Amino acid sequence: MSTTFQMALDVVAVLGIGYSLVQMRVGELTPKYAVLMFLVSAIQLIVYDQHGIYRKHTNTTRKAWSLIQAWTIVFAVLAVLGFITESSEAYSRHLLGEFYVFGLAAQLLLLLFYRFARPRLHLAAGSTPSNALIVGSGPLVKHVYEKISTNPWLGLNVLGCVPEANNDVRGQDSASVPAVGTLDELIELIDRHDIATVYFVTPLDNVAALGKHYHTLLDHHVAIHWIPDIFALPLINHSVKEIAGVPVLTLSETPLVGRRLIVKAIEDYVLGVAILVVCLPLFFFITISIKLDSPGPIFFRQERLGWNGKPFRIWKFRSMVVNAPAEGKIQQASRNDARVTRVGRWLRRTSIDELPQLFNVLSGEMSLVGPRPHAVEHDEEYSRKISTYFARHNIKPGMSGLAQVRGFRGETDHIEKMIQRVESDIEYINDWSLWLDLTILLRTTTALIGKNAY
Repeated sequence: MSTTFQMALDVVAVLGIGYSLVQMRVGELTPKYAVLMFLVSAIQLIVYDQHGIYRKHTNTTRKAWSLIQAWTIVFAVLAVLGFITESSEAYSRHLLGEFYVFGLAAQLLLLLFYRFARPRLHLAAGSTPSNALIVGSGPLVKHVYEKISTNPWLGLNVLGCVPEANNDVRGQDSASVPAVGTLDELIELIDRHDIATVYFVTPLDNVAALGKHYHTLLDHHVAIHWIPDIFALPLINHSVKEIAGVPVLTLSETPLVGRRLIVKAIEDYVLGVAILVVCLPLFFFITISIKLDSPGPIFFRQERLGWNGKPFRIWKFRSMVVNAPAEGKIQQASRNDARVTRVGRWLRRTSIDELPQLFNVLSGEMSLVGPRPHAVEHDEEYSRKISTYFARHNIKPGMSGLAQVRGFRGETDHIEKMIQRVESDIEYINDWSLWLDLTILLRTTTALIGKNAY
């Protein structure tokens, strides 16, 4: 089925459900509900186009999640329009709730129908998938081959690959993909096997070769796609977008943009205030304990680098004797460190010394979850040794993080320990979601008490 037919079927299904609900609840399709049906259809087409619902070829789960998000936005837009025009009271909230639920259910069922019935419909109609070729070498060729071959939604039969060079060492990673010929035979292969689609999987530095073959293939009426092999780079939250019709390949970007930034901020403020209120009696007890244990201030403050490398001053309960370190010579706490006070040893063992960072969270400098901020001197040291180190700053630093709940915390006396921490931080940035944050917060309650806390 074409994407146009899929889109039309979804709209018809939604309108059919809306009409049935109006008939059941109202008795007839009145002018105001006719306007509602028109608005739903118009907004649905616009929002679904923006989300690429009918253009993205992803797995069923991702497609369903995108559909849920887009359908929810449709009703959010309706709610805003109702508020602006002061017409929301004219419509039955019960009917609108049913419309949302049943309309979404119908679209999800149609999605499953597309995915599982489409191959059988093609077979019944006597149609067969069109032939395709992949030009390139390396692990990405194998990945693309497997994804297309296991996705009947695309309607393609990949015959195999055409390696970029006869002795390309990267070809070892794509050895499981059948090689059907050489680049010199590309045109002959297209004619012989009636190839309809060609995928070029090439590195960014091989654009010139791509241009040469592109102009040759234009005369043979095949669809040409380029999949740039960018995975040799340390990608940070990479994505594909378009600006005014121009494709944009994003290699590194913070995940906190648009509504994601709002969700993260709400999470931090709501949970941050709740945790602070619960911890206020503990704050009072710790304050008295620190003052009785050793002379000096209650809080320890130190400059750290935050989101996008902007400096801020972090809050902690003081856990060491007052002893200003020499400039550029900040020493990490180690096991049986003589500088740690009696109360401080308990604070550090339980990680309670980090609780004042709730002030940093509520001021917007930190988040409840994110990469842990390090001393500026340590940032400078490790950034010289780990090329992706500063990628950690593509998101707000956190009181806890994925690295910490995995046990990568405490003293980093070997570079391998910091590499593990940085890799976990980058994984967190690439996979960020509200659910991931909540999972890390739950795991934090036990993970921050252990042998590495001193």
